[in-house]
Amino acid sequence: MFITTVQILKEKLKEKNIFLSDEETLDIEKVTSKYPMRINEYYLSLIKEKGDSIWNQCIPKIEEITSEFGKEDPLNEENGIPFLTHRYPDRCLLLVSNSCAMYCRFCTRKRKVGEITKNPTRNGIKKALKYIEEHQEIRDVILSGGDPLLLSLETLENILIDLRKIKHIEMIRIGTRIPCTMPERVTTKLCEMLKKYNKNPILYINTHFEHPTEITAKSKEACEKLIDAGISLGNQSVILKGVNSSPEIFKELNRKLLSIGVKPYYLYQPDLVKGTAHFSGPVKEGIKIIKGLRGFTSGMAVPHFVIDTPGGGGKIPLIPKYATIQKDGSVKIKNYEEKNFEYRLN
Repeated sequence: MFITTVQILKEKLKEKNIFLSDEETLDIEKVTSKYPMRINEYYLSLIKEKGDSIWNQCIPKIEEITSEFGKEDPLNEENGIPFLTHRYPDRCLLLVSNSCAMYCRFCTRKRKVGEITKNPTRNGIKKALKYIEEHQEIRDVILSGGDPLLLSLETLENILIDLRKIKHIEMIRIGTRIPCTMPERVTTKLCEMLKKYNKNPILYINTHFEHPTEITAKSKEACEKLIDAGISLGNQSVILKGVNSSPEIFKELNRKLLSIGVKPYYLYQPDLVKGTAHFSGPVKEGIKIIKGLRGFTSGMAVPHFVIDTPGGGGKIPLIPKYATIQKDGSVKIKNYEEKNFEYRLN
């Protein structure tokens, strides 16, 4: 069951002894008249109290419609063929759905997710596939949305079949929050289907966990099923004020991710999306998080910290300044403990 109205939300929260005030109720109604709400019962069950890390990701706030900061499409995704973005030389993004198990309040595609009229069409996807076929430099296709794993098995399988017919594609990546937000969707049938298509080209899945609370016995089981199907899992997180903006939280999150077979891949500074400004903090917080991970935990637990540049410039990595190259070619280096060292070849 999906919770899409404030009336149902109030009933479900009441079962958890959490109550919405009249003002909060009115605020949610105002927000959802512009940006839809959808929460499934599993994800709602993770809420422990108002304003916790789960609440802030799924419960609408009035700030979504009171701030004019940001743009509807800050990454310039809508710049060519519908449902397809070809920004990098050898890879492209193919949007195959605009529906999710939970509508994240910080979504970068807030402008279209949940809008029926903006759902990718069969003809639109066919045109995108034709474009991919005609551009032989494309070797990597990322399926995103919405959430591809909310498609019917038949629809998703047909998309994979069509992509496999394009000889120059070497890998297909699926971006999904399903293992995190609706793990019961990762069924044996889904994994059996994915396993059939996990070579020539190979499949990868990037998940989207934001907080250690989201790693449960059920999400662990979902990830294990995908791994048993031979699929490598990575994770993309966003630094979110009120959710996870500290080195300690990311250290715990990324250690837990590795323990269930998921490699932390990207750590994003929030995109400048209209309606999400209340999640954004200064870039220096991201640098602080990386410094709090590097050296203090396994290198496997340290993702790439990136800004997906406004205007469609692509992802730019940001790293703490650990080294200074001298005129003679030597390097002055500072380690994770702020101790100074020097590296020289002669």
